[in-house]
Amino acid sequence: MHVVVTKRDLLKILGRCQGVADKKSTMPVLGNVLLEVEGTDRLKLSATDLHLAVTGTVTAEVETGGSVALPARDLFERVRMMPEGKLAIATSGGAATTIRAVGSARRFTLHGMPGEEFPQLPAPDAGSQPMPIDVRALGQLIAGTYFSISTDDTRAHLNSALFEWEGERVRMVTTDGHRLSKMETLVRGREGTVTFLIPLKGVLELKRLCDEAATEAKAEGGSDVTEIMISHGGPNAFFDLPGLRFSVKLVDAQFPPYQQVIPEHSEHIVRAGRAELADTLKAVSVAASDRTGGIRLTLGASKMRFESESPESGQGFDEVAVDYDGPEVTVGFNARYFLDVLGAIDDADVVLGVSGELDPAVIKPATASGTTTYLAVVMPMRI
Repeated sequence: MHVVVTKRDLLKILGRCQGVADKKSTMPVLGNVLLEVEGTDRLKLSATDLHLAVTGTVTAEVETGGSVALPARDLFERVRMMPEGKLAIATSGGAATTIRAVGSARRFTLHGMPGEEFPQLPAPDAGSQPMPIDVRALGQLIAGTYFSISTDDTRAHLNSALFEWEGERVRMVTTDGHRLSKMETLVRGREGTVTFLIPLKGVLELKRLCDEAATEAKAEGGSDVTEIMISHGGPNAFFDLPGLRFSVKLVDAQFPPYQQVIPEHSEHIVRAGRAELADTLKAVSVAASDRTGGIRLTLGASKMRFESESPESGQGFDEVAVDYDGPEVTVGFNARYFLDVLGAIDDADVVLGVSGELDPAVIKPATASGTTTYLAVVMPMRI
């Protein structure tokens, strides 16, 4: 194989590939990126850990076809250290590969593996109809919910995000058993029907992909919507952008009946400034127990008080002015759970609904949106 590509194009795809390649696997080939010539003017790069996979193509000047698998991190670091401009990539006997800067003496040699040893990547079903969604909308769904996915990988049904597309509504729901986040958005004129569970690692990689795509679209100055195409094939879901495909092996488990967790109504409703509430919570939580992170929230006439206590670090107290004139109510919560939700909301004000010391709290943006709805549920704790 002998091709010439630009450093900028190659580095962009390599950055995504090396995030997926499994450097700790007992299968050495999974720590590699597969480079293979496609047609007469394309170089395709692929990486997988057998659960996630990413494939991207770059324009190339092809002198000789072929394929080779090279260590993902090593290749990324060496390409990053090359001067800007064109790079020549050539394989010699076996899988030894030289990366050389065109017009410069700088070059690196890497010992790779034959491309034939790289595992075959999954592909969408032949009759699968891709469903387009604005990449910023998908990124928003993930950003508003990913933090409440359980990190316990032994509980697959909680270590994942529920993705649902019903008619013109696209929804993402996550829970770790102590809190729940739900966001949905309207995609007018784009009906679909699909439900699947995306594992945490896949959600995080997809979030990164959406964020980068949205940033690139903004940097290029275009107001055009960048769409990501979602399709399905066997146990995998596929997310396609121009020149890039990301696939994830879905979780085969039953997501909890989340509708039953969301209270139908709350007895006490309070409206507060989001930024002030977050600042106060962050300050008072400094004195909370390291083990539980618990704070005591008390609703009173026009005020919301926060108290924390730790045997090691003493006590903390603060209060904020709120819109509330009901009876006094005291409930204990994990401060970090509230802060995660407040960080996911853009509105200036939030609405908090509570019923009693043993009942979950509901947090929503104060301003209703025409196309997007969001709510979070936080379970109480004894303080």
